[in-house]
Amino acid sequence: MIMADVSAVFGTLLALGIAFPGLMLVLVMTFPALTERAETRITRTPWKSFFLGALTLGIALIPVIGLFNLPDSSAQFFGFVGVAILLSAASIGAAGLTRALGKRLAALGLTASAAGETVRGAVALELAAVFPLVGWFIIIPITLITAFGATVFAILRWLPKDRIEKPAPITPPAEPASA
Repeated sequence: MIMADVSAVFGTLLALGIAFPGLMLVLVMTFPALTERAETRITRTPWKSFFLGALTLGIALIPVIGLFNLPDSSAQFFGFVGVAILLSAASIGAAGLTRALGKRLAALGLTASAAGETVRGAVALELAAVFPLVGWFIIIPITLITAFGATVFAILRWLPKDRIEKPAPITPPAEPASA
């Protein structure tokens, strides 16, 4: 009986480990502008992303926890829907993070296509997350909160001040040369 439980847990973790890079790649390919904005936020202002993520998650979790505490099973169902929505939103920011990690790996000389960079970044993040204790209790929570904050910034289109594209200055037409 115990061996079956160990096999089930191992199989589930293995399947998640294989699926995570695929999810990140699909999100980057499906929402390129959104994940690029999340990547920009994570790269340029990681602490702002972390604090915005902590604030918004703290606010969003209040009704979700309230739904779980209600005795009605339909309310608990909506609590699970709320958790799924929050995790889905955080996965957009995580896709931006994997893009950033992949580009940093490419800067170290590990060249690949853009899709390959994303997959490599996802594998690097995944390997850091499975490291006992440090990965579980430090890397995963910090990454999740930062990714959620980057998603909020990306959805609201709030880019760092140095990244906002300014219109080209208008130059007056040149005066014709007089003879």
